[in-house]
Order: sequence, then structure tokens, then C-alpha cells
Amino acid sequence: MSIQVSPSPIPNSNLVSLTSTLLDKDTYLTELLNQVTAPKTEGWLQELREGAASWVRHSTIPSTREEEWRFTDLSSLRKVQFNVETLHTTSLQFDILPEAANSRLVFVNGVFAPELSAVKDLPSGIVVSNLAGLSAVEQEGVRQYLAQAEGAQEVFTALNTAGIIDAAVVWVKKNVVVETPIHLVFISGETLTISQPRCLVVAEAGSQVTLVEEYTNRRGAESAEDGVYLTNAVTEVWVGDNAQVSHTRVEQEGAEAFHIGKTAIAQSRDSRYTCHAITLGAKLSRHNLEILQTGEQTETTLNGLTIISGKQLADTHSAIALNYPHSTSKQLHKCIVGDRAHAVFNGKVLVPKRAQLTDAAQLNRNLLLSSKARVDTKPQLEITADNVKCAHGATVSQLEDDEIFYLQSRGIDENDARKLLINAFAAEIINQVPVPSLREILLNTVNNLKSISLDS
Repeated sequence: MSIQVSPSPIPNSNLVSLTSTLLDKDTYLTELLNQVTAPKTEGWLQELREGAASWVRHSTIPSTREEEWRFTDLSSLRKVQFNVETLHTTSLQFDILPEAANSRLVFVNGVFAPELSAVKDLPSGIVVSNLAGLSAVEQEGVRQYLAQAEGAQEVFTALNTAGIIDAAVVWVKKNVVVETPIHLVFISGETLTISQPRCLVVAEAGSQVTLVEEYTNRRGAESAEDGVYLTNAVTEVWVGDNAQVSHTRVEQEGAEAFHIGKTAIAQSRDSRYTCHAITLGAKLSRHNLEILQTGEQTETTLNGLTIISGKQLADTHSAIALNYPHSTSKQLHKCIVGDRAHAVFNGKVLVPKRAQLTDAAQLNRNLLLSSKARVDTKPQLEITADNVKCAHGATVSQLEDDEIFYLQSRGIDENDARKLLINAFAAEIINQVPVPSLREILLNTVNNLKSISLDS
């Protein structure tokens, strides 16, 4: 699969002149950079880190004055001094998926944990490993793709690249169909620490793979010992000609955590990519989901579900750049917002003139469970092609009294009726997750959420 780079319509990826600005524009960002900087080595990885560090030193942490961040205030992040924690594997809790019992990579605080991982009995033609565990030939192949996705200059992405020591690598060879799901688990949670998980997925022409990417805190989602920490994650997915990738991303960080995530996808001709993005945790979370079409006749399906309560803020920004004709994209993002929580959705679909005969649909549906819950939604279509079928929309609603009354008339009490309607709203997304055990876990998680306010 060849890398095709075109002028990026993705937000925050425009090039800047490094000679026109002063070094260390943002003192706090420079302190973060100093914390994550890896010991100096020789070779291409060091060059990659140094180039990204240069970008960071000429950047600033986004503020609400910037359009792409105007609903997400990072000032609370600036009040915390983070440091890097070494591997620590005691008292860890995470779900082992039966379907991926022998195809699991686990990283703790961004460091590979071989004693928690299990990779065996996989078919020939697939590599599932940490970066440091690859052969020299395999690492040379990784060099062509790592940190080469569009939007690499975005500040948090560059910060991640500047601190790369290791990464999860999934590489599927040409025409290989992998029936077994690949489970990547990233565990953080040490108080006042920063971890920077990195993931690279390459699906060569004609291949198929199912990926589960999970972010969780070290003591389990229900722990009362949640600390303040920062996860800054980057995942790059390269989908080759006629390849198919099914990707489920679950974020369930601790209640006081900060989570910044980037998922960058490059889709070649005739490829199919599906993402199920589930956001449940963190005090403040942001997920940037960016798809760049590099060939015609691609299919893109984005399903998202955000469930937040308390004073959580969850921000999802997606951008789909459809640069070639005969493509199809479908996006459904749902938010369930309780208490004083705040959900943000901004979805862009860009269809330039050469992308004729594009079929793109985007819908954001929001369910507010409290009078003080808030959602800011902005679905966007930017179209200059004249022979397309495109639609977008957004809805914001509360639980319907008539529906609750109907269930009560069938002998269900009011609280259970409300929960039943909430579960049905979430199930439309969760039921599309392709791994049965993960589906069941997510459905149980939603059903057992105790912190969601149910205002009458």
C-alpha cells in the first residue's frame, strides 16, 4: 500500500514556518514535552521524535478562543503538573475478551506489559507486537507509516510522537483474512502521571481485520481511588486497496482523568472502514477522528456513543475528507447526558469538486436526562461537487412522558421505565459492535450506570 499525501482539510494540521516563531511558546507545554522526552538514541525513530519535538516547541495548548476548541476548556489541565510513571502492574483490572484470549497486547502507563499480553496461534500473515519486539526488517516497514498520517502536526499528536518509546503494531499482509479480533488494552491511572499510548495498524490490500482498542484506569471503572492523570493517545490506521478494517474504540478512564485521543485513518481505493467509538469515562475527554480518502469507491461507517454524567465533558470532533468519486460515508453519533455534564459533537464531511457521486449521511442524536445537562452539536457538510447525495442533521431531546407512561401502564415502575428507554437509545450503537463478549460488557455497563441523573 502506497502512502498518498494531499493538502489536508483536517483541522489543526496546517503547516507553519518554524523560523517565524520563537522557541518554547508555551511554558506548560514545554514542561510536558520535557517529561515525555525519551533518552536519545540513534536512527530513524530519534529523528522522528526530534522533528515532532520541534513542532511542539513552536505550538501552544489550544484555548477556547480557537474555533475547534471553543467548547472545551483545557485550563483545568494546565493546573496539573504531570510526570511519566514507569511500568507498574499490581492491582490491575481489565476484561479479557474470550474471542481475543490469545490475541491481546497490554500496555501499562504506555509501557508494554508482556506478562499481561497473550499473542499466539494467530494465522500466518499477521504481525501483532510491540514496536521494540519487531525484527529490523519489520521495523523498517513500520518506518514508512508511523507518524505519516495527515494531521501529524496537531499539538497533542506531535507531543505523543515526540515521546514515542514503544507502540502497539498490528500489520496484516496482503489478502490475509484474520477471523480473531485483536485486543489492544491501554491501562493508566497512577496519580499525576502522563501516558502516551501509540498504535499503528496497517491492513494491506485485500486483507480483513477486527480491532478492539480499549483505554481504562488501573483499578477498574468503579474504583473510588481514581486519581488525576493524563492519557494522550494516537492511533493510525492505514487501509489498503480493497481491505476491510472493523475498529471498536472504548474509552473508560477514571473519573478525574484527562483523555486526549487522535484516530487517523487513510483509506485506499475500494476499502471499507468501520469505527464504533464508545466514550464513558474521564473528567474531560476529547476524541479527534479523522478520515482521509486516498482512492475512489471507499466505504466509511462511523458509529459513536457518549454516555456522561456528573460534571464530565466529552468532546468528539470528526472530519471525513472525501477526495475521490463514488464514495459512501455514514455517521451516527449519539450522546446521553445527565446531571451537569456537557457533550460536544462537531462532525465535518468535506466533498470537493472532484468527489462526484458521493453519498454521505451524518446524524447526531442527543438525549438529555437533566435540566442542567448540556450539548453543543455542529454537524457540517462542506460540498463543492454538484452530483452528490449528502445529508446531515442533529436532534436534542428528553425522555418522552408518553413513552414512560406507556411502560408504567404495563407494570414497570418509573425509574425502570426510564432506564429501559436509555438502554434502548444506547443499544442501537452497541449492538453493532462485532465482538459478542464486548457487546455484552458494554450493555451491562450501561445498564449498571448509577451516576446518571434521572430528573422527573
